[in-house]
Amino acid sequence: MNVVLWIVQAILAAMFGMAGVMKSTQPKDKLAPKLPWVEDFSTGTVRLIGIAELAGALGLILPALTGIAPVLTPLAATGLAVVMVLAALTHVRRKEPAAIAFNAVLFVLAAFVAWGRFGPYSF
Repeated sequence: MNVVLWIVQAILAAMFGMAGVMKSTQPKDKLAPKLPWVEDFSTGTVRLIGIAELAGALGLILPALTGIAPVLTPLAATGLAVVMVLAALTHVRRKEPAAIAFNAVLFVLAAFVAWGRFGPYSF
């Protein structure tokens, strides 16, 4: 089970890391064609979302890998699960069912990591 958790953590870290870098470094105008929801938020908010995703991605891997404050790994997974709930609410408001489904999958994966690392497979 520990191996499965590491695989899921790596997948989530890669996805959230790439998304976080994109949202925190690119101008809102460049993001809008790929991510139409950015029009609903200020540039600062979009960058904050990107920074939160990037921090979550790092938190999924680094504390567990280094053994320094490993409790941060399930906390990062919990934070990313919360981000996905908020993202899903945005997509519900915008009536974007495909995006809601994608957010739900990421939520389940993040919740799985949080459960596994808080509970029976903590470090």
